Amino acid sequence: MKRPKLKKASKRLTCHKRYKIQKKIREHHRKVRKEAKKRGRKKPKKDPGVPNAAPFKGELLREAEQRKQKLEELKQKQKLSRQKEHEKRRKLEAKKNVAQIKENAEGKESSGKSKTKTKKLLDKNSKTSFCRELKKVIEASDLILEVLDARDPMGCRCPQLEQAVTCSGGDKKLLLVLNKIDLVPKENLEKWLNYLKKEFPTVAFKSATLMKDRTMPEQVRRRRARVDLTKTTECFGSKSLLKLLQEHVKTQNRPIQVGVVGFPNVGKSSIINSLKGVRACNVGVARGVTKSVQIVHIDKQTKILDSPSIIADPSNSALALALRSIINTEEPCSADVLEGIEAILNHCSKQQVMLRYTIPDFRDTEEFLALLAQKRGMLKKGGVPDIENMAKLLLCDWTGAKISYHSQPPESQILPPYLTEDKIAEMQEGFNLKNLEEGNNTIVQALKFPSPSNSLIFQSAGMSNGIIEENKVTEEASEWENLETSKEEEEEEDFTECDDDQNDAEEESDIEEESKVQVTRKTKLGKQQTRSANSNKQIAESKHSNPLDETAAEDDAYDFNTDYV
Repeated sequence: MKRPKLKKASKRLTCHKRYKIQKKIREHHRKVRKEAKKRGRKKPKKDPGVPNAAPFKGELLREAEQRKQKLEELKQKQKLSRQKEHEKRRKLEAKKNVAQIKENAEGKESSGKSKTKTKKLLDKNSKTSFCRELKKVIEASDLILEVLDARDPMGCRCPQLEQAVTCSGGDKKLLLVLNKIDLVPKENLEKWLNYLKKEFPTVAFKSATLMKDRTMPEQVRRRRARVDLTKTTECFGSKSLLKLLQEHVKTQNRPIQVGVVGFPNVGKSSIINSLKGVRACNVGVARGVTKSVQIVHIDKQTKILDSPSIIADPSNSALALALRSIINTEEPCSADVLEGIEAILNHCSKQQVMLRYTIPDFRDTEEFLALLAQKRGMLKKGGVPDIENMAKLLLCDWTGAKISYHSQPPESQILPPYLTEDKIAEMQEGFNLKNLEEGNNTIVQALKFPSPSNSLIFQSAGMSNGIIEENKVTEEASEWENLETSKEEEEEEDFTECDDDQNDAEEESDIEEESKVQVTRKTKLGKQQTRSANSNKQIAESKHSNPLDETAAEDDAYDFNTDYV
């Protein structure tokens, strides 16, 4: 029996099953004891100790204690010797690391700052690398699929991308793929299909939720497969999309490359997996899972390129930045996340949100997150609601496929400036639009949609501006470079300071040697005093030299005034 409002089933057992398991365990232990008796193994007897009637009992006990003490002393000596060896190795490794850092610093100075800048910009998590990989996909592909979320199709459209494709001058075509159609009502989907097909050919699509992972064995797959019967696991729209790709191959008379582009969490990689029928690309709720171009062969004639997400322009509204920008969930919650959640709540009906999450009336976003965290049991020490993690989880729900909401298309269709009637005809040329419309109608009739009462009404903020060129992201990259170059300069200054300290220490050691020789000649002390002075001189030198060698000097110093056994 499942507990209320929780997905995990209870781990309780019936008394009949519990008693049966206990009985089996007792039988197993009984068998083990019988086998041990047959082998002749018995429990080790306890040491009875020295009896009271035994003569010289005190001496025997004292000898036993002395043996124990000697064993403990030996263990401690061995432990200390091991620690000393470990410290010596660590010091040698530290010296080697310092030498390597000096060599690297000298090499960087000789090579110049240009190479360091190019290396730093190759970070996979940086926005410039995302733009670079996206541009590669756009340039290399013959047909581009712009993936849109059916809940907010207008907010997923990037005018910069569409302008770059339509104004490229080549034979490149742009197709719109309306993904996650099972999360919007039927009437709303039909309206959006009628609106979008007037600009670009549009395919209704629903990705498969359960895919076979070819890297995982079948036994593990069966164990991990947890089927949610409330959601359909089949794929819809793959046949009509593959037909369009085959039509484009026939018109080109050569193998084609298809680029899949879009904002984060619209389902680019899941569409490729659905077309392939196998989990070929990594998929996740986190944003920015795909960080580089991934090539997937559908057949001999079609090759699909999975691209990183489009980077949202900071000039967008708070709603667009919350739903379309790449957010690192590992970092602590920032003010932008709370602003994004506030924008989402402002673009929805308050009563519908209260009914959807079954919470009482709230005044602001913090109170809403606190009520939701208390309901879901996300609490810190002392019963304080965990607002930060709740905010991240809520954003994942809205960008993922957990919440059903829908937005209405604009009443009057105004074409963007980069789209003319000639461009629209050029984009639709070579495709059988009647077959595409029939395929979309069959998908709409076959798929099960949520009722309008269960879906939240959402007010779209319009098209989201994206950054495609690397030049527009150089500001952040230059800031990172300035930070790193400043760190390098500080390290170089530290190295120069260390060298100056070592030179000063050598001069001071020479002065100390001369003074100590004069003292030995005047006083004419024995060998022991001179040796102790030399040892003190080594300790003084180590204090002025590199701090990594201080402990080494203290360990190697030998005092002849004391006798070691």
